[in-house]
Amino acid sequence: MTVNPQPKIGFVIVVLALLLYILGRSQGILIFEIGAFIPLMCGLLIISKGWRSISIAWFAIVFMLFLVPIPGPIVDALTGALKGQVSHIAEVLLYSAGYPVARSGVLITVGQYQLLVADACSGMNSMFSLLAVGSLYVYVTNHSSKIRNILLILAILPIAFVANIVRVMILILVTYHFGDAAGQGFIHDFAGMILFMIALIGMFILDVILGVVFKNRKNNI
Repeated sequence: MTVNPQPKIGFVIVVLALLLYILGRSQGILIFEIGAFIPLMCGLLIISKGWRSISIAWFAIVFMLFLVPIPGPIVDALTGALKGQVSHIAEVLLYSAGYPVARSGVLITVGQYQLLVADACSGMNSMFSLLAVGSLYVYVTNHSSKIRNILLILAILPIAFVANIVRVMILILVTYHFGDAAGQGFIHDFAGMILFMIALIGMFILDVILGVVFKNRKNNI
């Protein structure tokens, strides 16, 4: 790599990043406080190695975006929509399977029990985490087929959504068969790990399927 430091430009970016950090820190604006580290790193790279270093470290820079918290109004809007969809699909599937399930908004009634699909059950946090892990997985595997990589990235959120529906259904079934204490105890916390595990396995299985598909296409050409 040809080293061509740009100390003046890099210094300006570093100063602006520090000012953004000070503003976010003093005013309690997390998106500024945490987000300032991204231009700060870019500025330091430009000072030491020049613009070329940005193109080399692009994934690390983009990956740092997962550190930046999403603004509250956006989170609330997405969480509300996800809770409604998750509870609706879980209700429809369990009712089709013969369980006495009814729903009013995000309040699910199963037998004599009532379950509230809270914000934590929307799957928002899991989707964000899985998107980060999935992006890292795609970058590390670095498949030669760009279409395969793009399909994997696009499939992460739907896989996480389906996994969260499975999680909510498990909690409903545990509550129905073993009581409210069982559904709100260890199983409730363990279900979060199950969600993550199901989503990761689903992503790996999809990757294997895509590998077979694109391998066959390559052989047929």
